[in-house]
Amino acid sequence: MSLLHQESEEELDVVARGEAFTKGSSHIVWASLSAVVLVSIIIAVYMFVLEKPPVARGEIVQVWAHPRHIVTSEFDANGETKAQQSFDQVLVFAHVKLTNQSKVPIYLENVLANTKLADGTLSVSSGSAGQYEEAFLAYPELAALRSNALSPRAAIAPGESVDGNLLWALNLTKQEWDARKSLDFTFKFHYQASLMLAPHSAVTEQ
Repeated sequence: MSLLHQESEEELDVVARGEAFTKGSSHIVWASLSAVVLVSIIIAVYMFVLEKPPVARGEIVQVWAHPRHIVTSEFDANGETKAQQSFDQVLVFAHVKLTNQSKVPIYLENVLANTKLADGTLSVSSGSAGQYEEAFLAYPELAALRSNALSPRAAIAPGESVDGNLLWALNLTKQEWDARKSLDFTFKFHYQASLMLAPHSAVTEQ
């Protein structure tokens, strides 16, 4: 028998498997460290986004509502009789203040009035500044509510504040309006997060 130890093929296979296992373990360690670093970066970015203030802040100063039951005329434009129709509507006016607290101009895209009802939420877009003015021509009894209109497409410069009134026409009966569960407003901006505001005081009925 030789004094020199001759390793068998079986022993060599065991050693090779051990080296492969060690190499595999190091890959797992590096992969785990990479995953930990990646998760830390994601959390840091997420926290930065959460702490970043919204582009705009605002306030719903006051809200008025004017429920209407409308019956159409029994005569058409030529003086001929026609079947009368009736429908219900609630005109909602809100005095709004908005401030751009970002470093870039922001642009309103739409303003929604959201009314939570028993069977779901009704969201209605605001009328234009022109439609706001037309409402007072059609209903002179609302003249006391008239103020400067705020366009639902307004552009607001950095640091600028704007305020004015907006109008929504909701196809609801007075009973449905009175039974509402909540009312809030969504201000949508181009390429920016929306701002949701709720009135701080009760709605005044006119």
